Amino acid sequence: MVHVSATPVLALRGVSKRFGAVQALTDVELEVHAGEVVALVGDNGAGKSTLVKTIAGVHPIDDGVIEWEGRGVQINKPHDAQALGIATVYQDLALCDNIDVVGNLYLGRELRKRGILDEVEMERRSRELLTTLSIRIPSVRIPIASLSGGQRQTVAIARSMLGEPKLVILDEPTAALGVEQTAQVLDLVERLRERGHAVILISHNMADVKAVADKVAVLRLGRNNGVFDVKTTSQEEIISAITGATDNAVTRRAARNAEVQK
Repeated sequence: MVHVSATPVLALRGVSKRFGAVQALTDVELEVHAGEVVALVGDNGAGKSTLVKTIAGVHPIDDGVIEWEGRGVQINKPHDAQALGIATVYQDLALCDNIDVVGNLYLGRELRKRGILDEVEMERRSRELLTTLSIRIPSVRIPIASLSGGQRQTVAIARSMLGEPKLVILDEPTAALGVEQTAQVLDLVERLRERGHAVILISHNMADVKAVADKVAVLRLGRNNGVFDVKTTSQEEIISAITGATDNAVTRRAARNAEVQK
């Protein structure tokens, strides 16, 4: 049984973001607890990528509040997010094909000993990290280009764990992967939850969402359109919220009548 924290690790309160005349996000609310996987879903253009980039510090928010472990914080640049303990794995992975696994894991944060790269220690820590996460790689000294898509994804996720983050954001981690490779990545997502990390999973694949997520937060046209418990919600209900099928003339009349009766 995974313990879920009472106070959310991350909470967004009325977050809005605009780009010129385009309102990308409007009054978005989101909570993510330690030991919990929250799937962020929505149609193309719903605002998922923009929301993730506001959390990661790429796009500072215009309105609203970001709370980290119960206190308000400012995230104006990626370094601010990293300093708090937020790690983001983007869809393009940002791996160097011609460098080995160790080199990719420590790219930009190389360990040195007397001014020289400490290859032995980096390799030892790499093996230890991959073993801890139960990641199976033929060798930590083979180039990334030699790995399968699923193995590359797990290396990218493992790299994000070097800073001991409290929140891990995964942007479409199973996109373009085969069945077996997808299973490897989903297993890793579950291990992150078991280790007490908060996870935000962006995905278009409802089967993946139902397999590993605890909650599903739906965005539609830059706004919240429901937060659902995976165990008690059908796939059809979630898809209806994504497509806006639940927002029609009948539902609007019912909402208007309920408002009048108040």
